[in-house]
Amino acid sequence: MDDKSIADLRRKDPLRSLSETDVDPDPIKQFHAWFSDTMAANLIEPNAMTLATATRDGKPSARTVLLKGFDVRGFVFYTNFESRKGQELAENPWAALVFFWAELERQVRVEGKIKKCSSLESDTYFRSRPLGSRLGACVSHQSQIISSRKVLEQRLGNLAAEYANWDVPRPSFWGGYRLSPTSIEFWQGRPDRLHDRLRYRLLTDGSWLIERLSP
Repeated sequence: MDDKSIADLRRKDPLRSLSETDVDPDPIKQFHAWFSDTMAANLIEPNAMTLATATRDGKPSARTVLLKGFDVRGFVFYTNFESRKGQELAENPWAALVFFWAELERQVRVEGKIKKCSSLESDTYFRSRPLGSRLGACVSHQSQIISSRKVLEQRLGNLAAEYANWDVPRPSFWGGYRLSPTSIEFWQGRPDRLHDRLRYRLLTDGSWLIERLSP
């Protein structure tokens, strides 16, 4: 594909608008409304989100993870604490999330501080996962170099045999993180690139200020 054809990629039929008078004053409730729309539209993995982290000195990295819950406390995902993202969050707990729902021409950007979920929360979620996912979490030293896929498969086979008659416990290096937002931006595609952008910014008194941003 040449540069010109890439540059010409764009939708011709924007779907919706986004107005200050229409959104909920609570950004979590507004996110719930939009997330419900993605579920109704039967999108594939609407809970997929880009997680951006950075080292102590500001070197960034990003990857896709899955949202596993959200409420007034924030947005939750689960992973290996010893992975690259886990190491970066240990150095620098500030991070960002991006949800992009192309079919609805919507994007949500979330910024805030991340903390580990409680052991009880992580244990409860881990027990709810399929057996294969639990075993996989135990055998994968995420982000570490391995010599071959066969190494993983051997670890998996050995662990499956070890716990053939026992419940698989959550490994200490695996669990949940919660991002507590300080800023949430809702983006709605509009004609002629004059998109709607509404940002909720957390104030010191715990309330949210809604601001319209230029596209």
